[in-house]
Amino acid sequence: MEIKIKLIKTEAEYKEALELVGILMDKNLDPESEEGEKLNLLTKLVQDYEDNKYPDELPDPIDAILFRMEQQKLKPRDLIPYIGNRSKVSEVLSRKRPLTISMMRALEAGLGIPAKVLLKESDEFRDVDNMAWNRFPLKEMENRGYFANKSLKDFDIKTLMKSFFEPVGSPSLFAGMLRKSYYVRSVRPMDKHALTAWSAYISKRANEFKYSQKFKPGTMDKEFMRKVAQLSKESNGPALVGNFLKNYGIGFIVEPHFPKTYLDGATLMINKDHPVIGLTIRQDRLDNFWFTLMHELAHLSLHYYQTTNLFYDDLDKPDTNNTQEQEADNLAGEALIPENKWENSPARLVPSPVAAQSLARELGIHPAIVAGRMRHEDERYRYLISLVGQGEVRKHFPEVEWRN
Repeated sequence: MEIKIKLIKTEAEYKEALELVGILMDKNLDPESEEGEKLNLLTKLVQDYEDNKYPDELPDPIDAILFRMEQQKLKPRDLIPYIGNRSKVSEVLSRKRPLTISMMRALEAGLGIPAKVLLKESDEFRDVDNMAWNRFPLKEMENRGYFANKSLKDFDIKTLMKSFFEPVGSPSLFAGMLRKSYYVRSVRPMDKHALTAWSAYISKRANEFKYSQKFKPGTMDKEFMRKVAQLSKESNGPALVGNFLKNYGIGFIVEPHFPKTYLDGATLMINKDHPVIGLTIRQDRLDNFWFTLMHELAHLSLHYYQTTNLFYDDLDKPDTNNTQEQEADNLAGEALIPENKWENSPARLVPSPVAAQSLARELGIHPAIVAGRMRHEDERYRYLISLVGQGEVRKHFPEVEWRN
């Protein structure tokens, strides 16, 4: 069966997508297969449509089942007709086993729980004691030294993971226990457990800094961002960013992304006194580094007082469905190259190194930033390759163990 994945814009497309989700879920697909990835992406599109169409937060599906059990004074054994045997009921209620489409249909018919609630991804991060810790990238975390001198061979996984998260709180803080408290920008499904581990680690690192002051939201404006951008003209510009931001109460951490996350950068505003910017340098290019940094600072400037306090960004593709992401893109672009300067520059019309270098000198920024804008505007990514600073970022962070 040919599956076409597209944005959901109408109620008819929404119902069609729900039906397709049901068909795919009945197949019990391997998540790593092509169809499995399509199911993940389709589910995300359904959830995004529901978020826009039904702005009130849907309850967690397991919480909805538990609430209905309390209402009707049901015991776990009473769910066997809907879920299966005692073992399956126990695993579902403890969030160790996902609901299948047949379970959802039975629960909707038998207990009256709406399908749109049951389809919502269960937030296992609510229940630390019953969390499936083995879903985290444990071996990669150990290889990166996340457990310090402790080994998976010598310690119980649950004990090791609780110890890892203890300094920064519950994993739910980084997984977005309330779905509106975080946003993932990506056209590909991201591994939520890997994102959570990565976020907790950079938060722990940032908490070790000694800050001279708390972050003052009013300082984060376009002019401030332009000062950061002007660090790019220095030969060691990327290395200067950390101390510059720390002086304003902002943590800055470089940590490579985990497999299946496709992450370029993130803004964590859980600690309002000391928000954290994390970059992965997934693409080792100067133009990408400076735009990603500006994008994350734009989130801090524009969205500090809003309900979303976690932004995870894969910047390979524009995100036209989320106003916050569009706002951050626009402010990042304006902070790097003001639109009035761009419109009046030969760089807008002539894809030449001379034009890029001329505008860069005028703005006091690295030519890679201008070259990146020129390549992006015309979608001519074979041009100006020598100017974008390929391989010129990671070398400024020698303390990081780069694996690829």
